[in-house]
Amino acid sequence: MGQKSGRSGGAAAGVSSAIPRAVYERELYRLQTELVKLQEWIRQDGARLVVVFEGRDAAGKGGTIQRVAEHLNPRVARTVALPRPTERERTQWYFQRYCAHLPAAGQITLFDRSWYNRAGVEHVMGFCTDEEHERFLRQCPVFERMLVEDGILLLKYWFSVSDAVQEQRFRRRLEDPTRRWKLSPMDLESLTRWEAYSRAKDEMFQHTDIREAPWHVVESDDKRKARLNMIAHLLASVPYREVPRTPLSLPERPPATSYQRPPRNLQSYVPDHAATLLRGGDRPK
Repeated sequence: MGQKSGRSGGAAAGVSSAIPRAVYERELYRLQTELVKLQEWIRQDGARLVVVFEGRDAAGKGGTIQRVAEHLNPRVARTVALPRPTERERTQWYFQRYCAHLPAAGQITLFDRSWYNRAGVEHVMGFCTDEEHERFLRQCPVFERMLVEDGILLLKYWFSVSDAVQEQRFRRRLEDPTRRWKLSPMDLESLTRWEAYSRAKDEMFQHTDIREAPWHVVESDDKRKARLNMIAHLLASVPYREVPRTPLSLPERPPATSYQRPPRNLQSYVPDHAATLLRGGDRPK
């Protein structure tokens, strides 16, 4: 067995100096402003954009998706994170339930994991048969070529994290009560099956890294850099333009009439929890 740095699953050897928070936040805001422009172009031109986020557990996909969608209109940009298939869905053509979430004209779909579950966790954990896995590897390129041929803009990102950084993030999730929900027995299983997941990913790339829909690898040991790099690449990959907007201005508020607000004691208000903190009173347990 080689050293841990050799088991990065594609991550670069070593991480360069971190980006200062102020620099990161300034550039993130600039990129998010461009994402809003992209959204408006998608909406006006009736384009359809699909972005697939894949990668190992704790690779930073969820945080990046949050930054992408943070300032977008949820009626235009939807994040899709499907649960386990139902009994009925298990009898369908494998890609069928994903098709239901593809965007219509003027919409963006962000897949937080996608049909590639079959090439990863389902294959490694034995949730699908070898025949189903092989069929997926044959059909997936055909399926994606159909999407692209129909005019869908399809971008696929693989977030690559080293085993050492993944383990650090798992430990932080165990210790942080607000993050424990992110850690499941399936996630912990991935620690002991690192090489199996690596082989599955390599085989998946071999079959699905196609010219019409290539994979783009995001080095994600440094989350800030990963987010900036991914969003910048997304913006550079879509031929959007800024859509002129009709100037808006606030109208003059009309003068008050005879309206009177009902007495406050007729309504139920939430307790002023914030005031207890300012007074230094009892903290809620």
